[in-house]
Order: sequence, then C-alpha cells, then structure tokens
Amino acid sequence: MLWDTMMDYLKSWFSYPGLEWYLILVSIGLAIAFAVIWLLGFQPQINKKQGLYLVAIVGALLTVLATTFVQIPLQQYTGEAIESAWSMDTIVDWLLLAAVPSILISGLVQEGAKMIPMVFWWQRSGRKLNPKTGLIIGAMAGAGFGVFEAIWVHNQIFMSGWTWQAINYSGIEALIPFWDRFWAVAMHIAVSAIAGYGLAKGKGWQFYLLAAVLHSLVSYFILPFRKGLLTSTQIEIIMAAAAALIMLAALWLRWRKDKETAAEPTEAVEPGGTDVPTGTGV
Repeated sequence: MLWDTMMDYLKSWFSYPGLEWYLILVSIGLAIAFAVIWLLGFQPQINKKQGLYLVAIVGALLTVLATTFVQIPLQQYTGEAIESAWSMDTIVDWLLLAAVPSILISGLVQEGAKMIPMVFWWQRSGRKLNPKTGLIIGAMAGAGFGVFEAIWVHNQIFMSGWTWQAINYSGIEALIPFWDRFWAVAMHIAVSAIAGYGLAKGKGWQFYLLAAVLHSLVSYFILPFRKGLLTSTQIEIIMAAAAALIMLAALWLRWRKDKETAAEPTEAVEPGGTDVPTGTGV
C-alpha cells in the first residue's frame, strides 16, 4: 500500500494524462518566469558558471526522489505512531501540535536533498568557496526544485478543471493557486541560498537546520487555515510575507559587504559525475 502510494506520487510528477500540451507549456513558462524574477536579485551569472544549470537540475530530481522515498514513508510512520498514541478527536483538537513532526520531516528531507549538489560543488572546490558563491549555488539548487514543483502544481491545477474563464467568475481569487506558487518558488530559492551561504562559511549543518526550520515554518502556517482559524486570503498573505522576509534575508547576505574573501578556483567547478536516479508541502 505504501509502495503504491509512493509510486503513484512519483509518476504524478511526470505524467499528466488528458492535459493539453499547451497547458503544460503554460505551466512550464509560469514556473520559469517565477524563478527568473527572484533570481534576478541574486545575479547568478549563469553564463560564467555553467555548472549552475546542473545544480538546478540535480537538486530538483534528488528532491523529488527524496520526497518520494524518504519523506512519504517517514510521514506515514510518524502519523501511524501519533494515531496509535492519540485518538482521532484528540489529534484534530491538537492539530497545531500533532502535525509538527510531519512538517519538520518535509523541511528536513527537502532541504537535505537540495544540499547534495551544493556539498558536491563545495567538495570539488577543495572546501573553499566564497560565501556569496555558495549562496548563489544554493539559490540555483532551490530554484531547480521550486520550478519543478511549480510545474507539477500548475499541471495539477489545470487537470482539476481550472480554465481562464474562472477569472470571470471568481475574479482575482481564481489566481490564488498561482500566487501561492510564486511565493513558494521564492521560499525554495531563499532558504537554499541561506544554506549554501552557511556551507561556504564552514557551518553547513547549522545552516542546513536553519533552512529546514524556515521551510517548515512557512509550511506550518497552513495548519491554522485547516483548523478554521484563518481564511484562505489571510493565510496566503501570511505565507507570502514569511517568504518575502526570508528572501530579503538571503538578498541581504548576497549584497552586504563581506570582509571574508575565501579562496576559490579561478574557473567554475562543475558538479559533474553525479549519478542521478524534485502535495510535497511547500
């Protein structure tokens, strides 16, 4: 049963039966546009460091695989443990607490997977990276999964029957799912950028945990909505504000004057040679 759930989830990332090809192109275009908007603030100079493209691709694929084969099983086993300890009524009453382990698992697994190409680049560079280079590498790893996830979500939205006429009926509220993805992409880029910065500073595990906690914090805000404590509009504003604050922190690290000038290779080191076998929450 668990295996079937995992396989169905994995297939859903790559198969969209019945969806018109032009809608898939719209999904891709929107996702890439969202990422480009946020990456402009980092000025990643992709043309000078070709390996950044590979970081994005590998980060996306590894995160999807980690979500499938690590996050889903851990969340199911954790849920079963909680259900065996508490009654369903108690879980519902204490949802704001009972769901914390599942949300933390999401942040830890996804941020851990996105860090793999960062660590590889760092190792190939002799463990010497300028912190701002580390930040840009992290931003690209986050952008890779953010784009892939946005494409997946956009396609799910279109498969559910969403059409452009929904705007005529619901007005701007019909665009909320896309607004949500815009800020989700920002969150993925920002938290991974912070993790990459910390890795280059020699504090990889500390900043990994920070990134995972920030990721989980943004995801946590959905719980008050499920409890009926917040409206959909309120939760979207709160989550957007949280993502914006994290992005501002990442951009501050990008552009502040850093006294440290860690040595790094004169030529970009591409993380080649990696074997790559990216719902999920935010």
